[in-house]
Amino acid sequence: MRLDKFLKVSRIIKRRTVAKSIADQGRILINDKQAKSSSSVAAGDVLTIKFGNKTEKVKINKVVETTKKAEAEDMYSIVDEQYEHDYSNPF
Repeated sequence: MRLDKFLKVSRIIKRRTVAKSIADQGRILINDKQAKSSSSVAAGDVLTIKFGNKTEKVKINKVVETTKKAEAEDMYSIVDEQYEHDYSNPF
């Protein structure tokens, strides 16, 4: 399955156009390699996604074409979450 479609179906990112944009900006890695929106993903892959000041690492558990909202979280598990803090701004 394409990366942008997986991100939308799993609801990690709500819209496919946003997922495509983030991937094409170089903010997503698949198994520590630069990914594009058209890159293929499979069960067992680890995605590293940079959202602004947050970096999230998720492992793909399964890939399905469609899923209900309640079952979408079963498609992946969060491995790590890191926040970058801007200490130059005290507020």
